[in-house]
Amino acid sequence: MSAYKVTVLGGGAWGTALALAMLRAGHAVTLWARDADSVEAIAGGQNPRYLPGITFEPGIVGTTDLTAALVGTDCVLVVTPAQALRGVLNQAKPHVAAHVPLVLCAKGIERDTGTLLSDIAGEILPENPVAALSGPSFATDVSRGLPTAVVVAARDEARASALAMRFSAANLRCYSSDDLIGVEIGGALKNVFAIAAGAVTGAGLGASAQAALVTRGFVELRRIGAAFGARPETLMGLSGLGDLMLTCSSVQSRNFAYGVALGKGEELSGRPLAEGVATAYIAARLTRERGIDAPIVEAVAALLDRAITINEAVAGLMSRPLRAEAD
Repeated sequence: MSAYKVTVLGGGAWGTALALAMLRAGHAVTLWARDADSVEAIAGGQNPRYLPGITFEPGIVGTTDLTAALVGTDCVLVVTPAQALRGVLNQAKPHVAAHVPLVLCAKGIERDTGTLLSDIAGEILPENPVAALSGPSFATDVSRGLPTAVVVAARDEARASALAMRFSAANLRCYSSDDLIGVEIGGALKNVFAIAAGAVTGAGLGASAQAALVTRGFVELRRIGAAFGARPETLMGLSGLGDLMLTCSSVQSRNFAYGVALGKGEELSGRPLAEGVATAYIAARLTRERGIDAPIVEAVAALLDRAITINEAVAGLMSRPLRAEAD
C-alpha cells in the first residue's frame, strides 16, 4: 500500500502521538500547530510542553503555516479540541482539496449548538468524507510505541476499512466501523463519566462506589447512544466500554484528574483542558430535551456548576427509586 501524505492539525499531546503513529505506519507526516516553539521541538523529537520526558524519532515536518501544511495532503487528522473544531475547519476550508478525508480525533459535542463533530465537518467541508478515530488510548502510550487498539469509523464501511489499514502499524491496531455516530457518542460521553468517577475517588467514597458509578454510567451511555441511533455493539467496543474503562481509572486521563480535583474541592481554574466539562453541560441539556433518563450526566453538570456538592450528588443518586438492573 502506497504511503500517504498525512496532515495532523494540532500540536498537543494527542496530535503529536498520532503524528508519530502515522510516521511509524510509513507515511509522510506534516504537523500544524499555532505555537512555533512546539513545532520546532516536535521536529527535533520532543514535545516538552505536552509530553514531558518523552523523546521520539524525528521525521515529522512541523509548521505554523496552515496553507503549507495542507498542500497536496492525502488525509487530514483533525486533533484540535472539540470546542475549537469549527474555527479550525473554517480556517482550513480554502486549502483542503475536495474528497480528501477528514479524520476527527477529538472527542466531544459542540457546547453552544449540541452538534456532533462529524456534522460540523460535513457542514463546513461537504465535499470531504468524514471519519473518526477513537478508542482507549493515552498519548504517552502511543508516543512510546506501546501496544494500542483503536477504531476508525466512517459512514462508508469500505472507507473506514481502508483508513484503518493505512493507519495500522506494529503497535497500533486499528479496527473499522461504519457506526460513526456510535463511535462519536462513546468517545464524547465517556469523558463526562470519567469526571464523575474522578469526583468519587477524590471525595474518598471508595472503590465500590466508583465501580458502581462506572457500571451505571455505561448503562446511561448505552441509553443515550440508542437515542442518537448508535448501535449497542459499538458502545460495547473500543470506543465505548474500552475507552470508558481506561478513562475512568487513571489520572493520566485529564477528565478523571479533573474529577479528582473536583471531588477534593481543589481550585479548578488553570487545570489542563478536560473536554468532558463542556460536554457535560450540552449532554445534560440534550438528554433533558429528548426525555432521556441520564442522572449521572445531570449530576456532573450540576457539580461543575457548583449547584450541588459531591455528597449531595451521591445522595441524590442513591435515593432514586429502585428498579430492575436491566431498566
